[in-house]
Amino acid sequence: MVQVDTGREWRGGQNQVRLLTRALADGPAVDVRIVTSATGPLAVQARAARLPLAPVPWTMGPDPRALWGLARLVRRWRPHVLHTHDSHALALALLARRVTPRPWPRVLAYRLVDFPVRPGSNWFRADHVAAVSEAVRGVLIAAGLPPSRITTVPPGVDAEELRARAEPHYGVRARLGLAPYAPIALNVGALVDQKDQLTLIRAAAAARTTRPDLHWVIAGEGEQRGLLEAERDRLGIGDRVHLVGHVDRVPALIRESDLVVLSSIGEGLPNVVLEALALDTPVVATRVGGIPEVLPPTCLVPPRDPDALAGAVTDALAAPTRLPLPPRYTAVALARSFVALYDALA
Repeated sequence: MVQVDTGREWRGGQNQVRLLTRALADGPAVDVRIVTSATGPLAVQARAARLPLAPVPWTMGPDPRALWGLARLVRRWRPHVLHTHDSHALALALLARRVTPRPWPRVLAYRLVDFPVRPGSNWFRADHVAAVSEAVRGVLIAAGLPPSRITTVPPGVDAEELRARAEPHYGVRARLGLAPYAPIALNVGALVDQKDQLTLIRAAAAARTTRPDLHWVIAGEGEQRGLLEAERDRLGIGDRVHLVGHVDRVPALIRESDLVVLSSIGEGLPNVVLEALALDTPVVATRVGGIPEVLPPTCLVPPRDPDALAGAVTDALAAPTRLPLPPRYTAVALARSFVALYDALA
């Protein structure tokens, strides 16, 4: 079986490939290779973890060098399944299959986002699609993909590994020059429209009346950074909202925060929610995508509602709700679900 991923996508996607490959190596007898960008962060993680790696030159999109690298591997190794983790990888796998001799490997595509799917797109050409949540499965069905060709496979995290990666402390308060026990609401995500950190910043302004001591930390980079900084400054809360950019040690940052907050207008099922639960950190999030499949209604607010988000965050600070990580969201459960799919497809 071959895992195919650009390795340049979102942090959660990279972690899913790495955790799944490691769980497969430690568990059932599944021979696996990761095909990814030779210089991307996923390749770095795979080398560090000594995972089976087949690196190829690969920029975003259908790079011919990646196509022929994958095709050569398919011809030589004859895998039963090509397991893809994003739309670019899916396009590449479908092309590589066409230029290799039969019998062709089956193509399994993992859909991690709840964006609308265009009818007739490559997602319809995959032999089977795994949806990261029931919400994503619903999007696929609404687009016309037969339900029999979709299986919901939730993401998984390794709680023990996360706790180890959370040490030593990140020291976020010292880095920002805050008081040792200043309360922190943490948002982790790319600075893009889907994550809607504009609403988060407006919630920070709304919450300042009731919790003037509260600091909001946004970890991530993206095209909207300038827009977010301008809104923060317009609202006069530059001393309370901190855009800290990309952070390598996200688990340590989660553990040091008082709660994790998501303001997204759409999600498949974000890893950061599961990581927060595994690290015993309360979560407040918008009621979108697959998030309500993990969190109870008391932790959820409508999207694009800064006042509701501000109220939920201040309530959660006053009376934190710490939820256990459900067993179905572990790396072991993730691997078992995919092994069952591999067996059905092979």
